[in-house]
Amino acid sequence: MTDELFRDDATLLQCSASLTSVSEAGLTLDRTVFYPQGGGQAGDTGHLQRADGASLAIVDTRKGAEPGQILHLVAPGTDLSGWAAGQAVTATIDADRRMAHRRFHTATHLLCALVPHPVDGCSITAGYARLDFHMTEPLDKDTLTAGIARLVAAAHPVTTRWITDAELDANSGLVRSMSVQPPRGSGRVRLVEVQGVDLQPCGGTHVDNTAEIGAVVVTKIEKKSAKTRRVVLGFAEPA
Repeated sequence: MTDELFRDDATLLQCSASLTSVSEAGLTLDRTVFYPQGGGQAGDTGHLQRADGASLAIVDTRKGAEPGQILHLVAPGTDLSGWAAGQAVTATIDADRRMAHRRFHTATHLLCALVPHPVDGCSITAGYARLDFHMTEPLDKDTLTAGIARLVAAAHPVTTRWITDAELDANSGLVRSMSVQPPRGSGRVRLVEVQGVDLQPCGGTHVDNTAEIGAVVVTKIEKKSAKTRRVVLGFAEPA
C-alpha cells in the first residue's frame, strides 16, 4: 500500500519517497503526494526526480488493481531504463493544478448545500467542475452563483476527520452521492466538513477555508434527463 499523504494535508506539493515498482503500467512509491483519479476528481500530474538529477514526467495518477496501490503514469514510449525499485526519489506535483482541484472540489460542497438533492454524477478538473443533481425543479444560474459567493465570503473553515464504517452506517444521511459511494473495507471513512455548511464523506483535496475558493460562477445549467439537472462551475475571469 502507498502512504497517501494528500489525505491529511492537501497543501503538500512535494515529498521524499522510494520506488516500490517500475513498469510501463505505472510507477509505485511507498508514499506520495499525488492524488489518484477518483470520486470524480482528476488525478495529479508532476514529476519524479532522483538524486542524480534524472527526472520523469508524471502525466496522470490512477488507482492500481491492488487495494491501496497508486500508479504514477508516464507518457507512452517513455524510456524507463535506469529506473528501478528501491531508488530514492522526490515526488513533486503541479501546484497550480492541485490548487484548482482544491478550489473546485470545495466549491462543489457549497453547491451541495445550496441544492439539497442527491448527486448522481460529478467531475472535478482544473478547468471546470460539474455536479448532476437528481431532481426535477428548475435551477437559476445567478441565484446559485450568488449563493456560492456568499459562502465563499463568509470564510467558513474546512476540516477533515475520520469515522468508522459502523458510524457511517449509523448516519447514512451523510452520503449525498448516488454514483460514488464512500470506500469501505479499511475500517474508516474520511469526512469533509465545511463548518456550518456541509458535512459528507469525501476523499478529495480541499482548501482550508472557503475564502480560498475565490470567484467561482455557475457557467451552465442543463436538463440532462427528466430527473437530472447538471450544474457546471468555472472560475470567474479576473477583473
